[in-house]
Amino acid sequence: MILAMRFFFKFFLVLSMMVVLCTSCVRRLGWGVLLWSNEDPAIPAGTVLSVFVKSNINKVWIAGIPEEYLKDEDAVDKFEIPFVRLELFSSKRAAEKWAKEFAPFAVTYATTLQDGLPIRDGTDNNARRVYRLKKGEVVKIIAQSEGTPAISGTGDPLPGNWYHVLTENGTFGYCFSYRLKLFDYAGGFMEIAQIEEEEEEDTELETVLSKKWYPESYKQMVDSEKIDLDMLSQRWGFYPGEDSGTARVFLKDIENDIIIDKTFKYTGIKKIGSRIWTFEGATLQMELRPTTLAVQYSEKGSAFRTWLFVNLASDVDDIILKENARRSSLFRRIYDKGPVFSSANYGTLTFNPNGSFVWTGFDMLTPAIIPSSVSGTGRVVIRLFLPDSLKSQYDGALSLAFNGAKNPVNFLYKLENQGFRIEYVPPSNIEEVTVTHRDASPTVIYFFRGNVGGE
Repeated sequence: MILAMRFFFKFFLVLSMMVVLCTSCVRRLGWGVLLWSNEDPAIPAGTVLSVFVKSNINKVWIAGIPEEYLKDEDAVDKFEIPFVRLELFSSKRAAEKWAKEFAPFAVTYATTLQDGLPIRDGTDNNARRVYRLKKGEVVKIIAQSEGTPAISGTGDPLPGNWYHVLTENGTFGYCFSYRLKLFDYAGGFMEIAQIEEEEEEDTELETVLSKKWYPESYKQMVDSEKIDLDMLSQRWGFYPGEDSGTARVFLKDIENDIIIDKTFKYTGIKKIGSRIWTFEGATLQMELRPTTLAVQYSEKGSAFRTWLFVNLASDVDDIILKENARRSSLFRRIYDKGPVFSSANYGTLTFNPNGSFVWTGFDMLTPAIIPSSVSGTGRVVIRLFLPDSLKSQYDGALSLAFNGAKNPVNFLYKLENQGFRIEYVPPSNIEEVTVTHRDASPTVIYFFRGNVGGE
């Protein structure tokens, strides 16, 4: 009885396979275009195939082998294709039309020259990363795509093109070709050296590469709510350069009053310790600390130099917009209070809607406060902040940038019922963008609203 059951089970399996593999027994599901050249049988990508079965369990299509690729008359005439490696169409005409469009890249593949090269969901350096390639990994080129060129560490466009690609594991996306080596493969054994050992996915590195890294001073500005727009810019920061294989450190060294612009070409990013990575082929490494990213490099055998970078909760452009809006609001309050203010001893100060000013009759302030060589025109810059000790006495601080003057003239100010009071702030009383204290013998100027003289 048991032997009979075993025989019946084997017979049923053979019969099932014959039903699947017999062309005359299976109704055609549609027509497909092979996206990835098949190894055995050796069928090149771009070939139009008859598709008979869709297996949701095994995630494969079962398609017919074209006669020209059959090895002999007795060979099985069907083969399996993973879902992602075939584009299905309802008609042969539609499949052939698509295959014709696909033909220029049908047998074109690429291998990566750099570990960590990203595949993105769009043709732009800032598009979301959907996959990170290992060095030597192979991708299938589907099509060339229009997009924004990848940027080198020096800020120049890199040579190359964006390609729509497919990875071996079935991920579709876009990759810039600067760090790819293209080759043709029409089926059979692929003679490309593969990485034998699969490295464990480095999620912490993915986190680092997915964020924007700005100078540590940016966070200090945001936390203290003292934004220095002369220092805040999208361009300053650390750029790992995973698209180009060129990392860049680009920032202002305030202490030495110089611009730091260093680029490093590398072949891959390798983990060498807990949250520490080295850029292979370069004297550059980075360490992810609790609140900062420490980037170190050396030049010509010198000691390592370290710069700290941070990731911000808000985009820098949004911070700049918010700060500009705050400054505009403060200026508007001054303008609405006047816009003309007069003093019997210090002349007339007029503010214009566009942020410029005209000051006449300020002779008593030259040359001690206002340079004698300047005209009385310029622009208002609200860039200084007050310490807590002065906030109860003044509404803020403003800088008058006179046309022809090298440096602006800075004042504390207070809007009052009848006008406007300003107090000169010497440069020595300013630290970065903060007025630290009043002068020991302050010069205070009272302006009345309108053209009425007197103090």
